[in-house]
Amino acid sequence: MKAMRVKAFLALLIIALIYPSSLSAATEQRIALIIGNGAYSSSPLKNPVNDATDMATALQRLRFKVNLKKNADLQTMEEAIEDFGNRLKKGGVGLFYYAGHGVQVNGTNYLIPVNAKINKESDIRFKAVDVGLILAEMENASNGMNIILLDACRDNPFGKSSRSASRGLAIVSNSPSGTFISYSTSPGQIAKDGEGRNSPYTKALLENIAKPGLTINSVFMKVRSKVKKETGQVPWELSSLEGDFFFAPRAGNAATMLDDSSPVKSSAKDVLDDDNRKREVEQRPLVSIGNEIRRDDRFIAYDNDTVLDTKTSLMWAAMDNGSDIDWDRAKYYCGYYRGGGYTDWRMPTQDELAGLYDSNKSRPSVCSPDIKIHVATELINITCFVQWTSNQLGTGTGAENFGFYGNLRGFGNRSANNSYRVLPVRSAK
Repeated sequence: MKAMRVKAFLALLIIALIYPSSLSAATEQRIALIIGNGAYSSSPLKNPVNDATDMATALQRLRFKVNLKKNADLQTMEEAIEDFGNRLKKGGVGLFYYAGHGVQVNGTNYLIPVNAKINKESDIRFKAVDVGLILAEMENASNGMNIILLDACRDNPFGKSSRSASRGLAIVSNSPSGTFISYSTSPGQIAKDGEGRNSPYTKALLENIAKPGLTINSVFMKVRSKVKKETGQVPWELSSLEGDFFFAPRAGNAATMLDDSSPVKSSAKDVLDDDNRKREVEQRPLVSIGNEIRRDDRFIAYDNDTVLDTKTSLMWAAMDNGSDIDWDRAKYYCGYYRGGGYTDWRMPTQDELAGLYDSNKSRPSVCSPDIKIHVATELINITCFVQWTSNQLGTGTGAENFGFYGNLRGFGNRSANNSYRVLPVRSAK
């Protein structure tokens, strides 16, 4: 037993020396408080509860321990914020997300509880939550890094009774070092609630937050670009971070993680370079098999981002690649994937993906929330409803796919990447 502990320690030491950032990312505590308020007696909002619920789900899949509050009153919000601050004292990354009404009065930002009875401007100070309270809890915790996401710039519902209340939210001038703050639109401007399930800001955030290998700055640059293009509003960030943060680190610390702009290597030299990089990765020390963290019927999730299907003895990546991709890049992605430290990941077949389909279960697709996907377990995060398979068509230019929205076996041109994604798999036998 002692020898096993020594080996485990040495393995962790080797990983720390080779991948210093990956070990801290795997062990850091991630705490999130999510609040969505929409059931106001005056100026109700239809999307904040959906926004908060979907953000909570996304963050749980990114290893955040989430406390979700829906349609919270003042006492509930204040108690949740205090608890949030206490849990942050243990260290790690803190994230606060709020969707609902928010106002600024004399440069101070307030988040509005659902039961707030505000008849005059002076009521806001005592019947709403000062954003400074959240910042104070973070500062007292001294946990090192905090993220504040405010989808709270809907119009002021108490404008007629307010003399000093202004449009949108104000810039937060004092925040602890190591803080990242994102507003759903520019300071002093109004954000749209949205016509679909989510606000434009939260929808864009959900589409990008789980993409592997994106720094926090890259995530919000993509969010800003999408929201600006679709609505004209411009999300805004303030940051005092001193290093990179990844919501979804490069899976398994593969040598290369393809994003939307990564070209498929085609020349002889490129192929040789790719083979050399792949051999280099395979010669590095591998992560241990991982510890069980959750069960869901026949599925077992491990803390190394793998999920075992005990019925088929297939081991799946805990989530797909998270962004649109063509077939060749999907194959390339799986070949370099190193989830759990394993080197034998591959593209799934249609039959293997069909084994994950369950018509009795459904959840919204991240890439199109109006379309329901049917997956047998919540432990595997399939973000989009169409997944590439390893099945090839005889033409040489086509490949087959599988649709989780209706147990559909389809096909498409390999160069297509219209909402197609890929979920790596390996045999656990």
